[in-house]
Amino acid sequence: MILAFDTYYFNDTAKTVALAFNWPDDKPHAVYTETLTGIEEYVPGAFYRRELPCILSLLKQIDLTDIDCIIVDGFVYLDDNATHGLGAHLYEALNQKTPIIGVAKTNFATIEKLKVPVLRGDSKNPLYVTAIGTGLKAAVNNVAMMHGSYRIPTLLRELDRLTKDGV
Repeated sequence: MILAFDTYYFNDTAKTVALAFNWPDDKPHAVYTETLTGIEEYVPGAFYRRELPCILSLLKQIDLTDIDCIIVDGFVYLDDNATHGLGAHLYEALNQKTPIIGVAKTNFATIEKLKVPVLRGDSKNPLYVTAIGTGLKAAVNNVAMMHGSYRIPTLLRELDRLTKDGV
């Protein structure tokens, strides 16, 4: 089973949603959600400080026994020196037991070798995939095969919608 996380911020509040699914699925097996207040302001270069506590809090609701990997909306690394981004910080917080795949919609210019652009559907704009705890090639293949004929896979689009739903 795969978990994908996304968080939407408004004021000092964050709504985090996670979907549980298998790679080819078009519908989640489970949906988890949590809204937290008192969220830190965004600090450039330290996004993980804002989002990691939200993910870790929601993970308390989830049994990780059958989780093969976690997808985060963002990067695992911030540069080719493997400076930790959100994904790598999450990997460390989980005692390096659960592989993390970062899927970002926007390029991060300071990383070239440790990311792979993935074109899906007819889109000319790639998604950017990074990974830790699993091979980058396997991560790219799995993201490429996710359900949906558009740039953003069906379940990642649904995840984004759910974070904004009701806020």
